[in-house]
Amino acid sequence: MVTRNLTVVNISGQILGIFLLITAFVLSRGLGRRSFLLELGALLLMTISTVVGHWVIASKMRALRLAMILPVDQIAIDDPRRVAFNRLHGYSVTALSIAMIAALIAFLVIAYRARLNTNY
Repeated sequence: MVTRNLTVVNISGQILGIFLLITAFVLSRGLGRRSFLLELGALLLMTISTVVGHWVIASKMRALRLAMILPVDQIAIDDPRRVAFNRLHGYSVTALSIAMIAALIAFLVIAYRARLNTNY
């Protein structure tokens, strides 16, 4: 269940990241250079984090899980496969955290731009 949900989150992050990167160039009018670069940086970081999280880290975790045969919780804590799995899990949490923080920053910059472009 966790694997499926994280797959959806990571793939969605990749698709949204690419879409928003493309639209950032189209809608960059009225936005200062610093804000534009912050938006691009945040979107790139979000996209890269979700790509690495899914295609590198999660794929290695799936391979380890298959090699263990038993559920991870039933493997001895000092088993090298479980140690590697736990280390990858930490990397996965870090990658997703970075992606979420970057997405929040990008959202705030996009909202700021929308507010500037709104005529009252």
